[in-house]
Amino acid sequence: MAKADFYEVLGVEKNATEDEIKKAYRRLAIKYHPDKNPGDKAAEEKFRQATEAYEILKEPQKRAQYDQFGHAAFEQGGFGGFDLSDALRAFMNDFGSESIFSDLFGFGGGRRGRGGRGGGMRGNDLQVRLPLTLEEIVEGVKKTLKVRRKERCSSCGGSGSKSGKRNSCTKCGGSGRVRQVANSFFGQVIQESVCPVCRGEGSVAADTCSSCGGSGLQQDETTISVDIPAGVSEGNYISVPQKGDCGPYGGPAGDLIVIIQEKEHHVFKRHGIDLSCEVAVTFSEAALGTQKLIDTIDGKVNLKIPAGTQSEKIFRLRGKGVPALHRRERGDLLVRIHVQTPEKLSRRQRELFEQLAETEK
Repeated sequence: MAKADFYEVLGVEKNATEDEIKKAYRRLAIKYHPDKNPGDKAAEEKFRQATEAYEILKEPQKRAQYDQFGHAAFEQGGFGGFDLSDALRAFMNDFGSESIFSDLFGFGGGRRGRGGRGGGMRGNDLQVRLPLTLEEIVEGVKKTLKVRRKERCSSCGGSGSKSGKRNSCTKCGGSGRVRQVANSFFGQVIQESVCPVCRGEGSVAADTCSSCGGSGLQQDETTISVDIPAGVSEGNYISVPQKGDCGPYGGPAGDLIVIIQEKEHHVFKRHGIDLSCEVAVTFSEAALGTQKLIDTIDGKVNLKIPAGTQSEKIFRLRGKGVPALHRRERGDLLVRIHVQTPEKLSRRQRELFEQLAETEK
């Protein structure tokens, strides 16, 4: 099946600016992100296609190559091209530092919300990156994280006041909002904003707590346990509710966002839910056939290599890959055969190869 045109995938014209391309991709990525559409294969594919298109068109040099040669400029051999894992990894590299979580799920650091003992502003969301080995990803794992977060001040109980008393803010009259009136050509313009004195709370400490300086919060380190399901990929993230910063003056805590990172494995490469590796054989083993004891993520198995196997031949071991996230499915292990050419020959080996060369004539 022919690949769709990258410009059509993003829904932009061929003369689109870099900013237009980025905005188009961000809109599609948020709409079709796998974490927003769990189990939806069609959404996963649209997310993958949009990310692949953006990774090419965002860079002027690659875009110029694509404009001239099309998809042929980026054809890849081997075990596969740009898969969902690649798309998730690229998405986090491009937007991981931006506040995109609020666009995906409607939460973000510092949003307002009433709740807790005294209502108030919601605390900030925190982000931590969690590196995982391939073995941990295959099995699933429970991790204990050390996180520095803002806790309620132990001296004032989070009120910001030494005595626990708070007075109505005189700046905003207790509303938490202030209005400013400006004159313009069209008349008076009224602008409303958060009160700079009480920061929207409507009250101030009667006597400032010396431990927290009136903020009601102190920086502290805590340990948090997180269950990581089998099959996660780089760029996936897990939200731990109310484990972010506590909100000021009794406001609800934000969330802890745990972003998954994959450590490079010394044997296997990952392609979605499939794994791949290479196995070296000699000329004689490839010609005559052999059995090789090879590594899989579950342990060692015997791989039968038939006589006449060619270099770059790929064998598929079913069910020896990575579990699919939240699905009863497991990928395969793709074993590529690499026939080694000997660099140094003994006298006897050279004689035998010369005899073989004569018979091949």
